[in-house]
Amino acid sequence: MRPLTQNSPAACRPAQGGFTLVELMVTVGIALFLLFGLFSIVQNVRVTYANQQLVAQLEDAQRLATIMMTDVTQEAGYFPNPVTYTAADLPAAGAFTAGQAISGTHANGTAAPGDTLSVRYMTANGDGMLNCNGTSNTSGGTLVYTNAFSIVGGQLMCSVNGAAALPLVSGVTNLQVLYGVKRNFAIAGNDVDTYLNASQMAAADWGNITSVTITLTFVNPLSATTGITTTEGVNQPPTLSFTRVIDVMNRTGET
Repeated sequence: MRPLTQNSPAACRPAQGGFTLVELMVTVGIALFLLFGLFSIVQNVRVTYANQQLVAQLEDAQRLATIMMTDVTQEAGYFPNPVTYTAADLPAAGAFTAGQAISGTHANGTAAPGDTLSVRYMTANGDGMLNCNGTSNTSGGTLVYTNAFSIVGGQLMCSVNGAAALPLVSGVTNLQVLYGVKRNFAIAGNDVDTYLNASQMAAADWGNITSVTITLTFVNPLSATTGITTTEGVNQPPTLSFTRVIDVMNRTGET
């Protein structure tokens, strides 16, 4: 065999190299660390998006419930033609005395499901006055609508003229109602001087309601008690309450 010389091809060939086991382990470790960070970012984005959707649904439910109750309550005591009809044309029925437009019940304390609120008014054919089910009078004559709001099974329900109640909004646990009335008649006008719940109302107070304050309590979708296991549920209250003061049509602004 011919010995290798400095200029032979075998002598000029570079020595083969590679990664050691330690280098491979370090590389794999770095890759896993980067993948874990990427996974964490994606997971946080997904959770944030899901939470935003839950909050948006809560806001929509709160907005719908408030609008429905406000629109109906503002119509309390309405009648279509003040020349032909008066409040006395609202007959005595159930919890209502003749001419009474608003009634309600009060639960002990603030325990769920809370209070009930009933509102009635007279409508004429085609006048567009909607009840809480979203329908209007097309009977050809006049109708008295009685709208009864209550909380049943975590839903805001409404019944029209004693018919089966229909659900309006889900996720509602409590309804509290306060009635703004005037008791000091030495002062002119209809300014509210007292807020009372239904149990505190005297018979004469039901005809002196100027405003109604409603407080709806919803389940907080981000509370840990509703099943949220991420840090977004930490320190979140189990429920959220929203309050609205509603002016009553036939009283507000009168002097």
